[in-house]
This record gives sequence, C-alpha cells and structure tokens, in this order.
Amino acid sequence: MTAACTLTTKNNIDDIDITENLILKSDSYKYSHWLQYPTGLTYMFDYLESRGTNHNIDKHVMDETRFFGLQYYVKKYLSRPITMGMINQAEEIIAGQGLPFNREGWELILNEHNGFIPIRIRAAKEGALIPAHNVLMTIESTDDRIPWIVGWAETLLMKVWYPTTVATLSYSIHELIKKYLDLTADDRGKLPFMLQDFGYRGVSSDESAGIGGMAHLINFKGTDTVAAVAYARKYYHADIAGVSIPASEHSTITSWGAGRENEQEAFENMINRFGDYANYACVSDSWDYDRALRTWISLKPLIERHDGILVVRPDSGDNVRNALVAFRILDEGFGSTVNSKGYKVLNHVAVIQGDGCDYDSIERILQATMDAGYSVQNLAFGMGGALLQGGDHSSVNRDTHKFAIKCSAAVINGTLVDIYKDPKTDPGKRSKRGRLDLIHDGNGYRTVKLDAATYGEHGYARDSALETYYDDSRVLCDYDFKDIQLSA
Repeated sequence: MTAACTLTTKNNIDDIDITENLILKSDSYKYSHWLQYPTGLTYMFDYLESRGTNHNIDKHVMDETRFFGLQYYVKKYLSRPITMGMINQAEEIIAGQGLPFNREGWELILNEHNGFIPIRIRAAKEGALIPAHNVLMTIESTDDRIPWIVGWAETLLMKVWYPTTVATLSYSIHELIKKYLDLTADDRGKLPFMLQDFGYRGVSSDESAGIGGMAHLINFKGTDTVAAVAYARKYYHADIAGVSIPASEHSTITSWGAGRENEQEAFENMINRFGDYANYACVSDSWDYDRALRTWISLKPLIERHDGILVVRPDSGDNVRNALVAFRILDEGFGSTVNSKGYKVLNHVAVIQGDGCDYDSIERILQATMDAGYSVQNLAFGMGGALLQGGDHSSVNRDTHKFAIKCSAAVINGTLVDIYKDPKTDPGKRSKRGRLDLIHDGNGYRTVKLDAATYGEHGYARDSALETYYDDSRVLCDYDFKDIQLSA
C-alpha cells in the first residue's frame, strides 16, 4: 500500500526545528564523502546484516534476529520532504563544523525529487526471523547524479538495530517460557502475558521507549510502557497493541502506615477496588515478605468473593527463593489443582517476579518452579531496563548482533563493480560483494549475489524474500501490527 507523503513549504531557517531537519540525520564526516568517491560513480548499493554474536559475552544471544522497526523509520523520517529552509540551516551547521556541504546535491533533491530522498530500500518482512550473516536490508541510489546519498542514509537506517535487538531478546525469552509452559501446563493460553514490559523509566528517551516497547509487543501482549501502545497505533495501525492490569507500588502500600495491620488494610483496599478485574497485582515485600504471604491467606474469604486473580509481587531478595516460598505458602492457604501433566496450579492466586529479571534468572525460576512440582502458568515476569536498554546480564546495543551496513556494489564509469573490505586483522568484519538479495527456499533463508549479466543494476531475484519499503518518494510499507505479533 502506498502511503501519501506530506509536502511542506517552509523556507526560512527560523521556521525549521533543527532537531527535525532530515538533512542533519547523519554523521558529520559523511558530509565530506561526496568529494571522496571516484569520478564516474553513478550508483551505490549498501546492505545491512548481523555479523553474528559473541557468545563469550552473552551465551543466550540468538544466532538469528527478529527483524522489526524499519517501517517506523521510513514513515517517521522519509515521508516528509526537505525544504530550502532545511538546506540553508544544514549548510550553516555543517560548515560551522568545518566540513564541506553539497548544496548543489541537496538542491537537486529539492527541485527534481520534490524534496524526497532518491533511494530504494528493500528489506525482510517485519517480524521475520533471519539467521545471522544474511542480508536484512538493502539501500540503493535511484538518481545517477547523487549516488552518495546512500552513504548519507546509513546513519538513519542503521538505527533499525535497536528494535530488532529488543525484538530478538524478547523473542528468545518467549521461546524459553514456551518450552517450560509446554512441559508443565495444559495449554499456552497465558503465554502472551507472561513477560510484562516494565522498562519505560529505564530507557534513555521517550523515542526509545516507543520503539523498543513496540518491539517487545510483537512477541508478548503485556506492557506498562504506554509509549509503545501510542507508537504502534501511529505507525502500525494497532488499536491497543498491549495491555496491563491494576497494580500497586510501594508508595500505595506503605502510605497506609508501617506494620502488618496497616499493610493488611492496604491489601484489603486492593481487593475491594480491583478484585473483579481479571487480574490485579500487589507488591508484597514492603516490610516482611513471608508474613505478607500469610496476610494474603487471612484475606482468602474476601479474595474468593471476587472473580479476579490476585497476583502477588515480590520485589527484593533472591527471586528463585521468593517464587518457591510463595508457591508453598499460597498453596497451603488457597490450595491447588493438579493438571493433566501432573503439575500444581494455584487457586485464585499467582506470582509475578519483576525485579532482577533477565534470560538467566527467568530460566532459573522456571526450572525451580517445575522442579518443585508447580506449573509455570502460576508465574509471570516483569522486565525493566534490561529489556529495552540492556543491563548487567542482557545485551542491547549495536554489537549484540554485530550489525553493520556496508557498500557492496557501485557503478563506476558505466561498469557495475564489487565493493568490499577484507581486513586481515579481523576476518569477522569481511564484507559481502556485489548486488545482493535474500531468498527463502526449502532450506530456509539464504543470501545470493545478483550477477551483473542477468540482473544489471536494478533486477532482483524472482523468489526474493525482500520487500520494497521505500522507493524514491513513495512509502510502500504499511504493515498492520496484528499481522506481525506472534500468537501463543
């Protein structure tokens, strides 16, 4: 589906928000590159790939990536044209940094392309799981007078590493939980809600929250990052991409006063206010976690008068121990049923662990739960900054999957030639050669080189797995979020 681009006529520097000036969305040194390419260059072709992972740093990083987020960057940044005011402003900034500015090239884009960037972007389908060392995206020039624009675009389009990395981390935990759910539960009905995004306050910016939060929601449907819901609605047609439940924090419990009696009043208020919601969660470690569990048991008659499930949240200490203690004490008070696979399912209550969660700790808790004879459907997890920003035990940066965009082909003096690097000091940074495509055959995804004789400068593989997201001035991507989200 072709999305309409918005034309703007602002020409005065004072009218331009410098932080929204598309021309400035690149690295400073790239503004000198138009003078560095060989004379006779008329075409450039770049590609994005994951060059693998470093399992010595994080043994759980997947050898595949769940590609996501390009539609956001295309719609957000490439759907609006540059203006003369942007050119004037960019020239002032770049020259002020001590660099040459290609005013003639940018004016050509303005005057002959209506201000839209003359490139073609093709990429894997959003949500696709692609093995490392394969092409994920290609960028090529569409005007032989300004092929350097491909290099300029690298900085902006490289940022797709972030949502792809978050989506891949979230997916790896999805698959981990699914494995234990299949071992200990009768069905996967709870799976979409078993990892809640608690990361809004743990990211560097609101944009990171929106983009990373969306990436999590293609695997799960639980989030407390409202920005993710807003971004998914604006850029992916989602109505409500993720849901949450009423939940307490320490201030809403401790404001009732210290000690067991005051805590019990706070707990009673939670039950009376939210007991008929499907689920409601309450932090239970404000004073004495083990004692709080027994307080919940004393409130069993009140809890059972309502239809909702109480979700007890420990928030400090050893998270494996906390889960096991909760199962034992809550089982004593509320009882449990044994499912068809022989594992206990608590009545009326469940547990959410939201502190110190990463792949390793979640795996330990799942294994300990199963070993204790309880179904992991009694559990849910909340993951904060470690999900969207990375932490001590989770890697979320460009090098997690070693993302790189490299030039692999160019037309120079009328001849299509391979462009590549092959550094002796680091063979892992060897780049691919030629015009490239991604296909999917009986053996999965595979990157292929498009030979010049058959495909020329612009042909693609007949069975290509890449789709065109943007072509010159046309935004061609229009994925619906529900078509990307995993089912249980």
